[in-house]
Amino acid sequence: MSTDAAHETRLHGGRLVARQLKAHGVSKLFTLSGGHLFSIYDGCREEGIDLIDVRHEATAVFAAEGWAKVTRTPGVAAATAGPGVTNGMSALASAQQNHSPILLLGGRAPEMRWGRGSLQEIDHIPFVRPLVKLAATAQATADIPGLIAQALTTSMTPHTGPTFLDFPLDVVFAECDVSELAPHQPDPAISVIAHDVTHAARLLREAQRPVVMAGTNLYWGHGEDALRELVETRRIPVFLNGLARGCLPADHDLCFSRARSTALKAADVVLLIGVPMDFRLGFGDSIGTTAKIIVVDVAPSEREHPRAVTAELYGSVPATLDALRQESGRSVDRNAWLSHLREVESTRRSAEREHLEDDRAPLHPLRIYGELAGLLDRNAVVVVDGGDFASYAGRVVDSFEPGCWLDPGPFGCLGSGPGYALAAKLAHPNRQVLLLLGDGAFGFAGMEFDTLARHGVNVVGVMGNNGIWGLEHHPMMSLYGYSVVATLRPETRYDQVVEALGGHGELVRKPSELRPALMRALTSDRPALVNVLTDPAIAYPRSTNLA
Repeated sequence: MSTDAAHETRLHGGRLVARQLKAHGVSKLFTLSGGHLFSIYDGCREEGIDLIDVRHEATAVFAAEGWAKVTRTPGVAAATAGPGVTNGMSALASAQQNHSPILLLGGRAPEMRWGRGSLQEIDHIPFVRPLVKLAATAQATADIPGLIAQALTTSMTPHTGPTFLDFPLDVVFAECDVSELAPHQPDPAISVIAHDVTHAARLLREAQRPVVMAGTNLYWGHGEDALRELVETRRIPVFLNGLARGCLPADHDLCFSRARSTALKAADVVLLIGVPMDFRLGFGDSIGTTAKIIVVDVAPSEREHPRAVTAELYGSVPATLDALRQESGRSVDRNAWLSHLREVESTRRSAEREHLEDDRAPLHPLRIYGELAGLLDRNAVVVVDGGDFASYAGRVVDSFEPGCWLDPGPFGCLGSGPGYALAAKLAHPNRQVLLLLGDGAFGFAGMEFDTLARHGVNVVGVMGNNGIWGLEHHPMMSLYGYSVVATLRPETRYDQVVEALGGHGELVRKPSELRPALMRALTSDRPALVNVLTDPAIAYPRSTNLA
């Protein structure tokens, strides 16, 4: 046996981590440099996995989640021991609530000196475990491949979600014999629980005013094609939220958005696909009291439904929707129902035109989105990060393809945007990637424009800069007649911050300056920020009870 061959039979723990990641199709590792991770970095270099370093561990984890969101494959991040892991906790919680399949690799103080006060020594498992589907520590170098395979498989098992592994310094730097590696376990098959399909199909067949409300698990369940076939065959109007946006193109004749409250209140049958009845659906109260509710999801609900449902179908979303289409037979004529909803939709869209073309200075937030509508490609990836500014985007920005809308999700964690945008552009380098963020959100992760510049990732940021925490300022004024701790420095030149970090900056004070600035940013050869001064007197007309 040659010396080289003998050397390849023994690999250090970091190489084993990287080799198993590569075997599962992982091509990027998002991280912030830490000594506990050096062997993993070495392994990634040897195995050809790109190392993408950021300025805060939260961004590394958000980037892993962003990768999962745009590719529907596991995203992977690595954080050093102690504060590196704790810095990523909010992003882990976000991934949990978004059902995003990610794996966070943590460094860990050495096992041989555990309990003696090594640098950054802390047991991560007890406080990470509530946020993940699997949390474990590698006790031996030979265990590493099996743990990586288990964590990635678990992250992709419905309900998908985050996993966590940490590696003691002495374990991950040590070597073991390659022959001891655990074999790769195939991903678990998903089967349909079909006993309620016939009942649900009958409800759909007989419905006069059916509605589909679909959310994030439609996307994770790869259900977009089956959804389109079902609703086109049965002529059912569709409303989408979360990652489901774009799973039916916004300009499809059965896709609606502005008429949602009207449709849900008047529907006699509501088909909920991969969407919980949480605050976004008024904890079920957004749906009319007499409506029959059919729930379709990748797995049983993680929390009790806030109101009674008529049928529950859990398993493969495409197979379930196909079965509903095939068994529902001929449907009643729904042209009048669809025409009514289209009239409501058109009326409400027309009412927005005034604000989309508003000439005030500072600008109305909707004026920004009015200009952007004509500049974005159909497959552009739009990332939102903020409060009221993001809410306006959610209201009027259209999506036409799956995986093109990335918002923080129900956890509402600010600072997610730069990480999401970084990952989206790396996954789709030839697409436009637009980051819509408020001035408040910029404070969480604005330094990541340095990351974008260093890695040559030309994301375009558009900021609504109103100098306040709008989501808190306006409600507090309404409740108390005053506002505290909700004011930022007005007209801060965040564009100059981005320029200092190696990007392209634009300041917009008047509507006439907006379109030229956007076009310059979109054609820049650097990451860019268009800093648009917006009117702090404008409050988003929020009707949802968030709690």
